[in-house]
Amino acid sequence: MSVSDRLRSLSDTEGHTEDVDAHSREEHVADAVARGIQGGFVATLIMTAFRLPLLRSLPPSANFWSQYVAGGDPDDHTIPGLALHLLYGISSGALFGVLFSLYDAGRSIEPEQRGLVWGSVYGMVLSAFGTQVMLKELLDIRLEADELALFHAGHLVYGLSLGAWVGSRTEGVEDPEREYEYDDGN
Repeated sequence: MSVSDRLRSLSDTEGHTEDVDAHSREEHVADAVARGIQGGFVATLIMTAFRLPLLRSLPPSANFWSQYVAGGDPDDHTIPGLALHLLYGISSGALFGVLFSLYDAGRSIEPEQRGLVWGSVYGMVLSAFGTQVMLKELLDIRLEADELALFHAGHLVYGLSLGAWVGSRTEGVEDPEREYEYDDGN
């Protein structure tokens, strides 16, 4: 019996199911946001580590900072650009955490597997939004084909990392603190 089932059972006997349901929903959303924030932080670090050596340039958030906040050359805004990129990643992670916790279809597969699938989809949606809205519309940047491929690959890495993090720490995982045990085949 899950914790929420036990709480519902307890509250039914005391006559205040709605209070417990509202509290458990709020707690559920807060937990989902926390997992998403953590995952967004980790996934952004992984994505940035993936893209920096390949593209040998700052994320476009430095261009955004330069154009809309401080002026000057994007290369003059390394720290604010990276901080803004981290903020984007954490915020997107928080949203993913909530969306992932609310999505009921596909509950028949393990949360880690769902996380990888939906994280990949989410990463590519963010990438499409990034290229079409952020780059083209707001910053007037058009990436060349090889840069565009790496931009999408970076967001796929983000989505996979985020989905793996959130999925491995979400409801339905028996014991998120337990380490994986590998069958040695004997």
